[in-house]
Amino acid sequence: MEKKTIMEQKQKLEQQPEEEFALASVTELSSSLSSSSAPLSARFYVGTGVAELRFRQESEFFDGYTVDLRTAQLFKLGPVKSVCISEGSDTNKEKSHSKGVTIQFREEEESRAFHCAFEQWKEASIVQGENLPNGVVTVSKNSKFDDKVEPSSAKMYFHYYGQLLHQQNMLQDYVRTGTYYSAVMENRADFTGRVVVDVGAGSGILSLFAAQAGAKHVYAVEASEMTEYARKLIAGNPSLAQRITVIKGKVEEVELPEKADILISEPMGTLLVNERMLESYVIARDRFLVPNGKMFPTVGRIHMAPFSDEYLFVEIANKALFWQQQNYYGVDLTPLYGSAFQGYFSQPVVDAFDPRLLVAPAISHVIDFTKSKEEDLYEIEIPLKFISSVGTRVHGLACWFDVLFDGSTVPRWLTTAPGAPTTHWYQLRCVLSQPLYVMAGQEITGKLRMVAHSSQSYTLYLTLSAKMWGPGAEQGGILQTSSCKLDLKEPYYRMSQPQAYTIAQDQQPHHLMNTQVRYRNLSDKSRIVKETSKYIYSKCYVYRFDRIYKFKPMI
Repeated sequence: MEKKTIMEQKQKLEQQPEEEFALASVTELSSSLSSSSAPLSARFYVGTGVAELRFRQESEFFDGYTVDLRTAQLFKLGPVKSVCISEGSDTNKEKSHSKGVTIQFREEEESRAFHCAFEQWKEASIVQGENLPNGVVTVSKNSKFDDKVEPSSAKMYFHYYGQLLHQQNMLQDYVRTGTYYSAVMENRADFTGRVVVDVGAGSGILSLFAAQAGAKHVYAVEASEMTEYARKLIAGNPSLAQRITVIKGKVEEVELPEKADILISEPMGTLLVNERMLESYVIARDRFLVPNGKMFPTVGRIHMAPFSDEYLFVEIANKALFWQQQNYYGVDLTPLYGSAFQGYFSQPVVDAFDPRLLVAPAISHVIDFTKSKEEDLYEIEIPLKFISSVGTRVHGLACWFDVLFDGSTVPRWLTTAPGAPTTHWYQLRCVLSQPLYVMAGQEITGKLRMVAHSSQSYTLYLTLSAKMWGPGAEQGGILQTSSCKLDLKEPYYRMSQPQAYTIAQDQQPHHLMNTQVRYRNLSDKSRIVKETSKYIYSKCYVYRFDRIYKFKPMI
């Protein structure tokens, strides 16, 4: 638990310069604060020893409404609209009530800047605690993590990663673990004699890699009960253990005795951003990393491309057929058919798919972990634009990611692309309940919007549209549009049920993937079913019923 003297807290807060932001309007939830068209503003400042937020019109402050930043919370209602909630100040708790105000900004950029300033002032504010005999104040246990994550979600999250069987699942992903090992060992110059912080250390495997590479000292920070296993594993490697310290706690809360020269972590979830650990990775950068320090991984990219998969579409649609029964033990289930149909299409599909299902070259969205702000990850909006290579039905958007370890000696990529050796992340597909029909050369446009929520995941909003093509297309408009809303927290894990795809025998490997793939015949004697041309994809093997192939990236 962090402890600072009251004098230090006050001095730090009093040195904070005042900040003022122009607003379009301010309205108290119970009544209007301002009905005039005169200029409005919000000011952060220190009043009576605590950080406060006040609203004013021209040179006059609004009477009766001052926000104590120690207890206030700020929520986004839209790109330029937010609501600020604070606890009542009445000393009688039975009469005390919360206050709220809606804030309308003029531009989205001003909204982002205000939210950033709000978090900075809130973090720097004095938190009321127990005055201890030695003259220190105990800072509240609540951290930024606690403020944005539901307790039930955090409990399940840390319970999951506190179990060895789940750590084993990740360790046995040899693409993942092997790439991390190579990235560290091939870039020993970045680790030798350096202080390393392992963010979300888990079993401690990355800390051990860093120590093997010659790190001066490694601080392994882990919030789950896995810390006990990590200590045991590290102690069992005595030649490395003396240079590794395991610390139990969240990176948002723990204190370290020194700054780090390099951060190492495995913060990636499904679609890169699931579980919202990237935010903790960025917070660790701001708290612990020296200027110009290195981060492993350094950059992440989300890749997207439209796909056509009739088999998958029918499979999902057929799940709702149960609800078309009109006499289920005398009960008509059809009133729920529509809701069930949409419910199945609200689940992103996690599996490994054939890259030949893609109908256009992929585009990418880059997240630079060395520069991105935590707030940048709260909402991610990606414009989509593709040119279809074939005439087909588009069933949705396929997504995968890769990360770069930008070492001084050997930069190395870890990819989850279709066609590459499969990882425990697989790939992800957002399936539309209403497919689009496109022709070769037709433009497909749209938007993928990802909004973080308190269950440590994201709500996905996908829209795809097919534009006119051929002569006069520049003057034409949208022909078809299809949208869907999906919860990244509740995917359909299809990877354990590999499906068959009918492919012409003379079809070449997909030319739209950046990663070239070479197929090597392992055994002509592995004949299971004769004269068929169906494939099943499972892990990093391609099973054709009359032969078995293993695909290997070309070097």
